[in-house]
Amino acid sequence: MGDNLSEALKKLKIISTDSTADSLEECLDCLLQALAQNNMETSEKIQKSGVLQVLASLLMPQSSCTAKVANIIAEVARNEFMRNPCVDAGLIPPLVQLLNCKDQEVLLHTGRALGNICYDSHTLQSQLINMGVIPTLVKLLGVHCQNAALTEMCLVAFGNLAELDSSKEQFAYTNIAEELVKLFKKQIEHDKKEMIFEVLAPLAENDVIKLQLVEAGLVECLLEIVQKTVDSDKEDDIAELKTASDLMVLLLLGDESMQKLFEGGKGSVFQRVLSWIPSNSHQLQLAGALAIANFARNDGNCIHMVDNGIVQKLMDLLDRHVEDGNVTVQHAALSALRNLAIPVVNKAKMLSAGVAEAVLKFLRSEMPPVQFKLLGTLRMLIDAQAEAAEHLGKNVKLVERLVEWCETKDHAGVMGESNRLLSALIRHSKSKDVIRTIVQSGGIKHLVTMATSEHVIMQNEALVALALIAALDLVTAEKDLENAQLVQILHRLLSDDRSAPEIKYNSMVLICALIGSEPLQKEVQSMAFLEVISKLQSNENKTVAQQASLTEQRLAVES
Repeated sequence: MGDNLSEALKKLKIISTDSTADSLEECLDCLLQALAQNNMETSEKIQKSGVLQVLASLLMPQSSCTAKVANIIAEVARNEFMRNPCVDAGLIPPLVQLLNCKDQEVLLHTGRALGNICYDSHTLQSQLINMGVIPTLVKLLGVHCQNAALTEMCLVAFGNLAELDSSKEQFAYTNIAEELVKLFKKQIEHDKKEMIFEVLAPLAENDVIKLQLVEAGLVECLLEIVQKTVDSDKEDDIAELKTASDLMVLLLLGDESMQKLFEGGKGSVFQRVLSWIPSNSHQLQLAGALAIANFARNDGNCIHMVDNGIVQKLMDLLDRHVEDGNVTVQHAALSALRNLAIPVVNKAKMLSAGVAEAVLKFLRSEMPPVQFKLLGTLRMLIDAQAEAAEHLGKNVKLVERLVEWCETKDHAGVMGESNRLLSALIRHSKSKDVIRTIVQSGGIKHLVTMATSEHVIMQNEALVALALIAALDLVTAEKDLENAQLVQILHRLLSDDRSAPEIKYNSMVLICALIGSEPLQKEVQSMAFLEVISKLQSNENKTVAQQASLTEQRLAVES
């Protein structure tokens, strides 16, 4: 075989496109036979011989040998070390041109060749996208949907290309959604469905394609799969149930696709998703709760869902997962409740339904994602709800847990939300009892640290809470404020040109409140605040300048 291969390679180097088809085909058959016996060794010989450039010139639609040439390139390019030489030999442009021919065998080997050459290379895949292969491949899928091998080749290509952001815009201008859904409906085998799912998932990240998939009827297909597989214990069915319900949730992440499926809360899809929440399948419970969280992305939807009893369904679901529950289901249900609590009109309704008590059952959780959503839900619930804020703020176990979580440096989200909830309890309750609970639990130092946050909103929330503490119960908090070096921090915030106007304003309000304490007043006097505040009287922000003037007068009186 070695001698025959060497002879074939020599002939190919001198052969021209005018040579007889028989002699050319004989050489190509020899190469294919050698590749089948020892692909790597034969590929090395092909590379060294310089035949790759010759193969590029043989890639012509009208030639009877084109399918074999494309097959040789596809086989050679299975080896990683051959991919760059294939590119250097200029094989990509003629291969891309061949995607327009009608011969199905040529199309199959051409697709394989391009797929192997560009495998795992985003640079080369981007080049293919720029050369317009996406609309061509989508058209091929529609025309040759009866050809299983060609269909599979297209799906593999779509799966690779869809991972690139630049591809999604091009896909959105084709009828890919319609073709994939049409193909999906015909499939019976699990493996074939799985292959289509692998293309759908990355494509469905694009909002335009999400809507196209919904309009093409994908949701109905997914609901059918869920119905067929929900009670099965077969491995393939369990996998299919997960993929279908996950994809359903992904489709709801698009605003237009979500609203289309919500249909004012009357949509059959929305109703079916609701039925997943009381299911015995953890996967469906999870998908149902996540779907509700996605539907709850605008006030109108949230108000409708709360008025129609969704809160009780979510609380029942949480109750099933309190002891050794499924963490992902806990997280999803809490996410849904948090979103539902955003509209002002929902807060009192959810509080009276017992949502705060249901959420507090997870206070013992050691899972940061659950802790994070728990904190966010409580913070949304008490916004402008004085009674609820006071009730929760006097809950010693809650406040102690918040203080503990304020120190979880490994989980910045939990730490930030704990600080924000601590501040919110004071800001919305304006209660001395809440302040005393927080002081006794060691929370003051965390509010002071929060005033130095890199996030202006958190700084502001901390300063307002500290100003309320100073105004309502300075005596109780005095020692902790002193130990936390609040006065030095305020001096730093007022001296820093980068501090936002509202930070400067609230820092001065806080200074005025702090001088009601003798030790804190001494600190203020010792740090030359008057000099800093005098400069702020010429601040371009009028509110800051006016507050600076008032603060200077107050400090002058006290000194």
